[in-house]
Amino acid sequence: MLTVFFLLLFSLLALAYLTWGVRVLPRERWQILASVPLKRQDNGEWSGVNLTFYGLLTANAYAIALATLVVLLRSLHLSLAALLLLAFLLLALCVPASRAVARWVEGKAHTFTVGGAVFVGILAAPWLVGLVNLLLWQPALPLRPTLAALAIAYAFGEGFGRLACISFGCCYGKPLSACSPRLQRLFHRFHLVFEGQTKKIAYADGLHGCKVVPVQALTAFLYVGTGLIATALFLLQHYGTAFLLPALVTQGWRIASELLRADYRGEQRFSAYQWMGLFSLFYVSAVALWAPAAVVGVPDLAAGLTALWRPEILLSLALLWWTLFLYTGCSSVTGVALRFHVRQERI
Repeated sequence: MLTVFFLLLFSLLALAYLTWGVRVLPRERWQILASVPLKRQDNGEWSGVNLTFYGLLTANAYAIALATLVVLLRSLHLSLAALLLLAFLLLALCVPASRAVARWVEGKAHTFTVGGAVFVGILAAPWLVGLVNLLLWQPALPLRPTLAALAIAYAFGEGFGRLACISFGCCYGKPLSACSPRLQRLFHRFHLVFEGQTKKIAYADGLHGCKVVPVQALTAFLYVGTGLIATALFLLQHYGTAFLLPALVTQGWRIASELLRADYRGEQRFSAYQWMGLFSLFYVSAVALWAPAAVVGVPDLAAGLTALWRPEILLSLALLWWTLFLYTGCSSVTGVALRFHVRQERI
């Protein structure tokens, strides 16, 4: 009963969150969260830094992913220290990779790529699980259930993280006017229109105010829905399927969705990110066949949910949220000039 209630509640909350995001985040108001003055200029204005909703929504997504990983692995009563170490190693590898791969593929130093970070994480995950077990001198993390939990956490993380892309106006789809008549009919009612000159879709391609294919929204709903199904499979002890389903769906959609996107993805006709997704499909399939079946207990969802209230987990989630918010939320592509004054009528 708890499992059904949990999945139903999670589904409703996710639907509300994603629906809100798709409706409001394309508006100009929902790009800059706050501006912080840093240096006073000679003309009396202050230059500063913009804190973005991109950073806030990205931090939310990472926190949800980590919380998912904790709930699923602690439901099997696996080592809390081991899963936190695994999460730290993955984040320490993937977060910098999100910028490094974008610089390599797109030649841009001030942008991020989820696709590149995920590719690095997919390659490293099985080996990092082995490294954690080696460092702790015990098989603390059985490979197949751990990979299943990681794949589910990733599906939720990127699914919810696509709201950040909508806010910033990146990872955008093709204008409907450039699509086939079939796609135009398909997205006649369900499309996105971005507002504001500081969104990437505006300054990179001049597509603000245009109806575009809602690639980010499609990705968000597909990944979160897949994550929910895989969570149910995990709790039913189908660990192999719970790993393969989100891994294959997310990487398969990464290849297909590129055909609907208009943002710059490198000079190749078949982009580097599509090659990464294609390789990932074969890689995760091989890992699923190679990973040994583990003897673990029946998942105890109550134990997993209880683990979220432990001080070390709450502190880890808070530290992760603030680190990711500051790392991805301090805008390096927008500027701000601030002027302050006293409201004389209120003195």
